[in-house]
Amino acid sequence: MSHHEFGHADRRTLLRNAVLVTGGALLVGPGGVLAPAGAAAAAEPRVRTRADWGARPPTTAATVLDSRPAHIVVHHTATANQSDTSWAAAAALSRRIQDHHMDGNGWADAGQQLTISRGGHIMEGRNRSLEAVRSGRHVVGAHVANHNATALGIENEGTYTSATPPGAMFDALVETCVWLCRSYRLDPHSAIRGHRDFNATACPGDELYAMLPRLRERTASGLAERGVRIERAAPLPAADRPGFPDLSRVTDGGPRVRPFQHGPTIGPRDLGR
Repeated sequence: MSHHEFGHADRRTLLRNAVLVTGGALLVGPGGVLAPAGAAAAAEPRVRTRADWGARPPTTAATVLDSRPAHIVVHHTATANQSDTSWAAAAALSRRIQDHHMDGNGWADAGQQLTISRGGHIMEGRNRSLEAVRSGRHVVGAHVANHNATALGIENEGTYTSATPPGAMFDALVETCVWLCRSYRLDPHSAIRGHRDFNATACPGDELYAMLPRLRERTASGLAERGVRIERAAPLPAADRPGFPDLSRVTDGGPRVRPFQHGPTIGPRDLGR
């Protein structure tokens, strides 16, 4: 079994013992006991912990909100599309990201909650992120300006302005989104967004951004395969919908949009960094 696939035994157990009640309020667990969905152990792909990749201690502990995120935001790291897909390369990537965020940006820790390497290795980012997902809560990160209190960020290794994401990475992204949507009871059709849906940025690149409809559909199919039913969210009013900013209106005094730009990541409405 690959590290980003659910085992067949786990899938059968889920289908037999975990049925999500329409409306997303309760799960039926073993023995027919009702429990809050956030408290249930949602089957998850293999997620490498911070200890696994050798994270530094944060300068301050992450803020954990007693609420779920509203969106899963897909990013690219805007780094090289390297051919080394080993675990060692993935761990080194997470360390470089953390060093850049802490030493270069002056943040308390890595800004994103999760990172996926080109080899499909899924890694915990900001401290307490894995713990928070498992308990149905949200760690405040630093990855999408003015929306960090309501958005969970997934960094995908590479630059996808013109290159296509590797299959192993995209498959791992699908499994990650299935896990997150199940844990947080999110409709993938409305919850999964790209960074450019919120901020004036090229992130996550034209190619990866164009694959988001496929990501939503595969996530929805993965939930259905696991016996999970989540009500389709009602469309947001037009004024409240995230939308790709009109980059033609960016002036010399505004943010500079370059082909590989990754930010902005923190805004005046965010809780910290």
